[in-house]
Formats: sequence, structure tokens, C-alpha cells
Amino acid sequence: MQKGSIFSRTIVRIPLIIWSLAVLYPIFWMVLGAFKSNAEIYANPWGLPESFSFSNFVDAWSNYNIDASVFNSFIVTGLGATLTLAMAIPTSYALERMRFRGNRLLFTLYISAMMIPMVLGWIPLFFLLMQLNLLDNIFGLSIVYAVSQLPFSIFVLTSFMATIPKSLEEAAAIDGMSPYGILWKIITPLSTTGIITVTIMNMIQFWNEYFMALIFLQTEENYTLALAIDYISNETQYTNAWGTLFASLVIAIVPVIVLYAIFQRRIVKGMTEGAIKG
Repeated sequence: MQKGSIFSRTIVRIPLIIWSLAVLYPIFWMVLGAFKSNAEIYANPWGLPESFSFSNFVDAWSNYNIDASVFNSFIVTGLGATLTLAMAIPTSYALERMRFRGNRLLFTLYISAMMIPMVLGWIPLFFLLMQLNLLDNIFGLSIVYAVSQLPFSIFVLTSFMATIPKSLEEAAAIDGMSPYGILWKIITPLSTTGIITVTIMNMIQFWNEYFMALIFLQTEENYTLALAIDYISNETQYTNAWGTLFASLVIAIVPVIVLYAIFQRRIVKGMTEGAIKG
């Protein structure tokens, strides 16, 4: 029985190990390329660098304005995640706890919006932002990001709020606490796991987003990191600055890896609990 169990576990793990190597090796190769000169990349693309030089990072940061793009991405990501929470938390509470005509219909509409491809809204959004003078504006892009992730955020948060005992709210109401006080002082702290999960997932989505930024941002000084990397990629076809491209990619993925490494358990716990509670 024990040998059979060990054999079955080994059979299961082999595909996982192969898949992990297939995912990690290109990242490892990219990181090594970021520390190589162009001559080293062409001479030995799969080998280790002769010396670990940060010249590619300096070139990407200074000559290709990655510094401004990183700042724009931080602004868009932080502001988008904050706006999403500001709208999702009270909306989730209203849909889950308050009973009014059209409550279920409104909730269904929010959830149904998750099924609609975002690409269908790009052209209307373009003209809407143009009329509001928010085109080519990172704050306008932040609003679009926040609204795009609202259905997902509401779906997760309502699942957490549904498990909070109503007796806590009733006791607080008897003590004279207002509905807003109940929301922010009782419901929100008890939904911390769901809020952290939603925030991290949204931030990763906003940080990596490319297509909406490409459509709604038009000047180089407003480029997010994804657009700046695309610009470097296009330039590399003519300049062969592959090391600089690899360095910019490393700059882009490091915050995501660090964020996920720190909150990995929270994210898995939040998604698992949200699925069970939902």
C-alpha cells in the first residue's frame, strides 16, 4: 500500500515538475540575459554571463524612460485598486444585506458583466473618455481599470459578507450605530481576507494590462510600463538592444513576483474561502 502510494504521488508530480521547468526556464534565461552584453547574448545566448553588469538596467532606466513608466504604472495600479475598493465594498454590502426592489436583478447584472468581453467596450470607452477630456490621461485610465474589475470584486466580497452573522449588525444598530458605521467598523474589518485577495488580484491585473493602455494613452510621457516595454521591443528590432529589453522585462516582473510571494497564502486562502462561501 505504501509503495503504491509513493508511486502514485510520483506519477502525479512528474508532470508538475516538467510544467514548472517549462515556466521557470524562460524567466531564468531572461534574467541572465538582462546581465549580459549584446555580444554575449549573440555568442552564448544560453550560457551564464561573464560578469554580472547592471549597464542594461541603467540604459533602460535612463535612455528609454522606464523610470517615468514605472511611476505611471504605480499610479494607475494604486489608484485603480483604491477606486475599485471604494466602489465595491459599499455596493457589495448593499447587495448582500439590504433588501430592495431589483436587488437580485442588480446583482445578476453585475455578475453577468464578468461574462462580457472587455474588448466590446473599448470603442465606446474611447469616445466617452474623449468627451470627458480624460483621453491620454492616467487618471482616466485608472477609472476605466477600476470599473472593469468591479464585477469580479463584488462577486468575491459578497461571498465573504454573506457569512458575517447579522446579529453583529443588529447589536450595533441597537447601540445607535448608523449603517455607514456598521459597514466601515464591523463589516469591512471582518472581510479583510476578501479585501486583500481582491486588492492583490486587481493590482496584478492593472500592472500587467496592455491593450486598454495602448488604446487610451497616446503620448510617451503617459506610457505605463507595459507600453514602454513594447516600445523598447520595437526599437530592439533596429538597435539589437536585447539586454536592455530583458532588463526592462525584469523590472516589470519583479514587483509582481514580490507582491505575490508576500501575499501568496492570503490570496490562496481568500480565493478558496470565497469559492466555498459563494
